[in-house]
Amino acid sequence: MILTDTHIWLRWILPNEPLPENHVKLINNSDSLAVSSISCWEVVLLEKWNKIELPLPINEWLNEALEGSSVTALPITASIAEYAGSLAYHHKDPADRFIIATACYMKLVSKRHR
Repeated sequence: MILTDTHIWLRWILPNEPLPENHVKLINNSDSLAVSSISCWEVVLLEKWNKIELPLPINEWLNEALEGSSVTALPITASIAEYAGSLAYHHKDPADRFIIATACYMKLVSKRHR
């Protein structure tokens, strides 16, 4: 599984600013692609603040960007929230902190299930 951050996810789906070919290959060769649910929140805010332009209303776009692209939105659990809060403060963006915490948590979970 590859967990992308919000901007990689947007660039993978929207044609405005395509990803570098090596990123596309990694995504296409992975068994699955995921985002933290916080990325959905971040997309809503980016669209609301006119930082991005989406080709569909936000609820339709999120549905297509997730289900239509087989991307899994991973939930923010209490464990992930706790980990996000305990990260060193060099990550000031709250969304990035949740994405990092989600990646770390998923890595721990996958190690336990080996």
